[in-house]
Amino acid sequence: MALKALVVSLAALPFAKGETVLGVYIFHRHGDRTPKSLAPVNLTALGADEAFQSGGYYRSRYIAADASSPILGLSHDIAVSTQLNVISPPDSVLQTSAIAFLQGAYPPVGVIGIQELANSSSVQYPLGGYQYIPVEAVATASSNPNSENNEWLQGGSGCGNAMVSSNNYFQSAAYARTLEETRAFYGGLLPVIGGVFSPAQANFKNGYTIFDYINVATVHNVSIPGAELLTDATMRRLKLLADEHEWNLAYNETEPIRAVAGSTLAAQVVAQLSNTLASGGRTPLSVQFGAYASFMSFFGLAGLGRLSDDFTGIVGYASSMAFELVTNASGVGTGGSYPAPEDVAVRFLLANGSAAEAPPREFPLFGTGRSPLPWPDFAAEMAKFAIGDTAAWCAACGNTTGLCADEAITGGSGSGSHGDAAAAPETSTNAVSLPVAGVIGALVALVVVLGLEAFVYAVAGLRLVRKSTLASLGAAGAASAGAAADKKV
Repeated sequence: MALKALVVSLAALPFAKGETVLGVYIFHRHGDRTPKSLAPVNLTALGADEAFQSGGYYRSRYIAADASSPILGLSHDIAVSTQLNVISPPDSVLQTSAIAFLQGAYPPVGVIGIQELANSSSVQYPLGGYQYIPVEAVATASSNPNSENNEWLQGGSGCGNAMVSSNNYFQSAAYARTLEETRAFYGGLLPVIGGVFSPAQANFKNGYTIFDYINVATVHNVSIPGAELLTDATMRRLKLLADEHEWNLAYNETEPIRAVAGSTLAAQVVAQLSNTLASGGRTPLSVQFGAYASFMSFFGLAGLGRLSDDFTGIVGYASSMAFELVTNASGVGTGGSYPAPEDVAVRFLLANGSAAEAPPREFPLFGTGRSPLPWPDFAAEMAKFAIGDTAAWCAACGNTTGLCADEAITGGSGSGSHGDAAAAPETSTNAVSLPVAGVIGALVALVVVLGLEAFVYAVAGLRLVRKSTLASLGAAGAASAGAAADKKV
């Protein structure tokens, strides 16, 4: 499995002595699920356990009273809603994974949760003090609504130019070469996949869904037709081909709009960490659940693909990446003042698979070779590709209908003749680069350098990815996607 070893010299650095964790943003993949080719897709018992165990790991790292890297001010045992920001697209696999994760992060409180009533009786939350932590379902999360039932990577993104860019891969010489070189390989697997894929579909165009179908079968099925064909070498080749297929759909260095999922995630990370700083740590822990495409897109944009080829592969189930907001300022948490932005840094960590089985490892971002990275530098680098508000998203995606019709983009709201940008590839050339998208992130970088006083003034502007403001974006995008989604199977 790609990324399993992640042999990079800078990995697994120890927690710095005297360092204080001010806040954390975790982006988390769902656990094991049923195959995408057999919709509707559901989380399995194994998948729920993977997410639960990951939640338990992060509890031991950030939350528990004896945590190894405790988050400043975070409640240890009883979840405080104002301290947590947990979001997921309205996708059943992602939502249930988030719930399982939270069960591990904040387990039932037992006798701590017993409450005495005025009539001298006592009552406890069900299931031994189970904690009901809200998971906000938002269409504007980095991953697409109902993403796990969509077999095409960009199929539900609603971003016209991203869909055009992804489709460009299918016109490339590299794709045509791999398609031809692997025809016999995929055709030879028909005894295994023939019940779901026709001979015409047994090719590299369906490289991911074929791998996904076989991978799920090897985990859950006692007997598999044609099982003798599934040698270790065959499974390795299936995975490598799936990695190649999905990486090229998720990221292209010359067409950054293809990585719109990573751009959206970047803005959300910076906005939430900025809010943690501006509020003095009011909401120190954020967890977003999403699909592997967001990992791959972010890896590409952040230069991690150049750090190691391992970052160009599909991460395993229940994988997670964490952005730690840390400081070495003295007196923090002991009655001292909250640190200024220039005294804060960001550490990036990645766990490929459930963090309980594959603890997060530290890597440098943006080709800097440094970790942790000073907050102003981190914010400035993220600004180069972040897409953080409706106008920037509409401009970068070339969308002009729905919510985008109300935005003043590209000189106006547009005539509507290119309402579906995916049907009008010529509109993509003006929006592939992301100068408009970077404006919001650049503003964040400018504000943080000005200091905490400016933060207080700017906090509303920094939280540009307001769920209430963008809630209808997903609905608008779904309409655009309907005409362009090239369902593979």
